[in-house]
Amino acid sequence: MTSAAAYELAQVNISRLKFPLDSPELKDFVDALDPVNASAEAADGYVWRLQSEGGDATDIKVFGDDWLIVNLTVWRDTDALTAFMYQGQHRELLSRRREWFEKVEEAMTALWWVPAGHRPTVAEAEARLLHLRANGPTPYAFTLRTSFPAGASEPVVFAVPEDLGCGV
Repeated sequence: MTSAAAYELAQVNISRLKFPLDSPELKDFVDALDPVNASAEAADGYVWRLQSEGGDATDIKVFGDDWLIVNLTVWRDTDALTAFMYQGQHRELLSRRREWFEKVEEAMTALWWVPAGHRPTVAEAEARLLHLRANGPTPYAFTLRTSFPAGASEPVVFAVPEDLGCGV
């Protein structure tokens, strides 16, 4: 039996912007980044988040696409992540996401267990997201709706179709 405390939950969420980050249409979103990040950092179960020298991750490339922004975090478990996602200012921003981001059919969020203390890279997050798109939820990459316990998470080896990137 694997100890859950030996693992933490990594989460990646990418979004395709409708407008440039410095546009008036995204002002409310950009203005909320610092307060929402601060509330995440204060949340029970928060462990880590990817950030550039500017303090957020909006200038970190994902899938080589300038219109995609990435949120990559680590949490104690799915309960901690869920509790943060659906409360306070983050919940308010979540309800307005269609104003700022394109609606995309493919999976844009993936979860996976990492050894405690591991900090995932963007390349690792991209691989997990592509795996989820190709194979659906597995212990290697899953969703909140279909999650798996911490432990074995070897990738399922299937060919990844060419069109699973973010060419939307």
